[in-house]
Amino acid sequence: MKLPKWLLVVAWFACFCLSSVLAADDSHISAEDVTWTALGQNENDSMPIGNGDLAANVWTEPNGDLVLLLAKSDAWTGMGKLVKLGRVRIQLTPNPWVDKAHFRQTLRLENGEIEISNGVEVVRVWIDANHPVLHAEAELERPAILQAKLELWRTNTHPYNASSPDRGGMFEFGNHPVPLDFEADTIATDKHSILWYHYNRSSIFPIVLQQEHLDSILSRHTDPLLHRCFGATLGGPDLARVDDRTIRSVTPSSNPRGNLVVLTETQVADPATFESSLKNLAARTNRIPRSAARSAHQQWWRDFWNRSWISVSGSEDAAKVSQGYVMQRYMMAATSRGAFPAKFNGGLFTVGHDIAESRDSTTRDHNPDFREWGNSYWNQNNRLLYWPLVATGDFDLLQPWFRLYINALPMAIDRARLYFHRGGALFPETMYFWGLPNLNDFGWDNPTTEIQSAWQRYHIQGSLEVIAEILDTYDVTQNQDLARDEILPLANAVVTFYAQHWPLGADGKIYLAPTQSLETYQIDAANPTPDIAGLRSDIMRLLALPSRLASPEQRALWTKTLDVLPAVPTGTTANGKTPPLGKGDPDGTAVILPALHYGSTKNEENPELYVAFPYRLYGVGKPDLKLAQDSFAARKFPQDTCWGQDGPQAAILGLTVVAQKAAIDEFTNFGDQRFQWFWKAGHDWIPDFDNGGTGMMTLELMIMQTDGRRIQLLPAWPKDWTAEFKLHAPYQTVVKAHVENGRITHLQVTPPERAKDVVVHTAAR
Repeated sequence: MKLPKWLLVVAWFACFCLSSVLAADDSHISAEDVTWTALGQNENDSMPIGNGDLAANVWTEPNGDLVLLLAKSDAWTGMGKLVKLGRVRIQLTPNPWVDKAHFRQTLRLENGEIEISNGVEVVRVWIDANHPVLHAEAELERPAILQAKLELWRTNTHPYNASSPDRGGMFEFGNHPVPLDFEADTIATDKHSILWYHYNRSSIFPIVLQQEHLDSILSRHTDPLLHRCFGATLGGPDLARVDDRTIRSVTPSSNPRGNLVVLTETQVADPATFESSLKNLAARTNRIPRSAARSAHQQWWRDFWNRSWISVSGSEDAAKVSQGYVMQRYMMAATSRGAFPAKFNGGLFTVGHDIAESRDSTTRDHNPDFREWGNSYWNQNNRLLYWPLVATGDFDLLQPWFRLYINALPMAIDRARLYFHRGGALFPETMYFWGLPNLNDFGWDNPTTEIQSAWQRYHIQGSLEVIAEILDTYDVTQNQDLARDEILPLANAVVTFYAQHWPLGADGKIYLAPTQSLETYQIDAANPTPDIAGLRSDIMRLLALPSRLASPEQRALWTKTLDVLPAVPTGTTANGKTPPLGKGDPDGTAVILPALHYGSTKNEENPELYVAFPYRLYGVGKPDLKLAQDSFAARKFPQDTCWGQDGPQAAILGLTVVAQKAAIDEFTNFGDQRFQWFWKAGHDWIPDFDNGGTGMMTLELMIMQTDGRRIQLLPAWPKDWTAEFKLHAPYQTVVKAHVENGRITHLQVTPPERAKDVVVHTAAR
């Protein structure tokens, strides 16, 4: 895969940082390894592994079978559904787990592997960090026969409009009929291995464009679903094909092993060409010496864990927070280096089981392809997975999230031109990966170009937040290719739309109405605080970029838009709370409002606090901190799990007690999965990646916040927690330190001249 120039520079910077800062003692990672001492029952007893593109839920069953549920980041069907590749069931004969008293299954975070052992013999499962292959290998005292069997559930092509497990969870279509079929997988004929794939012979893409009145641009955009083909081949040394779904050892072996190689291709005219490509890829991959591949794989994980860390101690809660932080970062590394970003509602680690073909999947009973809230990307949820990856230095994991919007920009520009006769671009809150609103929100047979769902109709501020995330990445890396190739095209298009879409009011300022303030204040809001705060923050930061990066025309547009941008709305509390319908008490406390005008609430968000997170107009060390703190105290909807933002907002505002509680709540929000860091569903689905992402952000902001060149340490850190940390800061800076009893010790700043920009606060309590 050819990497963009900016990511190559980022890689160089990461290497520079690793050589400039003392290497980490990775014992704090291995200390978080998870070990189970009993066989599992079913898919709810799985552990996660992955290389960022290929991932697997790995579990055992009472009979000693080892089961792998396989996922790939770009396995999109013609329905626009992200599905699993299939299951592989591995059996060893004789079974090494007969003596269940010595059974141990361990997730080794330090090298991204799962080991299953009886104390003497071991089976190891790992997905190569550098190649599209999963390895399952055994080291046995007694020679055994290894059998691997493919299990598929998409075995029959059937219409969408009939009940089936595949239909459940398809939020994008609501209850409307869809004139397409769910297509079956294909098992190909191969002499030495099991080869299968899914080929999209049809696509929802033209139906979406037609329903959304974009027929005229259909020929301008390549259908990203039609003729997409994804699949895998399963084989291994001394394994022979038994039937279309089974391979088995030719003779017993002390070291049996199997390899699974995966591939996705787009615009495949003939599935036979895909079969050939997959076989060739498998041949090339299998020629790589296994010892060299494993050594490079382990080196990738060592380098990954050495990029950054936060290790917390001092109490039982602190230990749980520390482990939760590591687990979320691990799962992001396992699911976010492919063609598409991890999804908020489960990433690649959703599970399920086979159910009757005549029943729809439900949240209680579903097949492996089911996920609540469907397959679109929801900005409000998804962005929380990616914010913390800037401070961790995980720029490769950030790339798929940024690329989602960059790749969708041409469609967004066309939509703005056709719908509104405006320049620039707008992105809906919930969208297919190619940038259009899903049909459930837009509305089937909608005669207008306006999204029918009141939850999403005017909800477009998410792109401002994506710009802020990319700007944060630029601040750290100082990579001008990133600014030129991604920030400027996206930011200029989004600012242009905001500047042209709404007229100036009587005061000479843009009057944003009709619009909404997130999902909570719908339709009748005016001058919503998140949009105003996002525009103000982004434009000021765009103007601070080196002048050579932007054209004079772009800078003139930004300056003019900033000049006519209305102020962030303020008012007074009523009964100590944010006033309903914008009506405050003259004797109340001054607070920031969710919008200049707004009606009743429909959701449970606090839009007024976007001035703190994500846009950081207010915070520790900045003017008018009390105004923002009073606004936080008056918020209508306290919430610190799932997509609730009490944690990061409290941390930015220096509210240590609230932030500490939020970090604990976020990282102990366990569900009923055996791997408890598959966070419980909350408002989303399992694993709730929102929950872990918000937790990571909270912890990072408690210990370090940056503003321009200034680096603030311990802005919201509790005195009773001890920490070791290494985090990335603007201007290619790495900060490493020990915190104990509220004091920083062993501070190391790289490069050393940046130490003068460090401000250390006094830890609370």
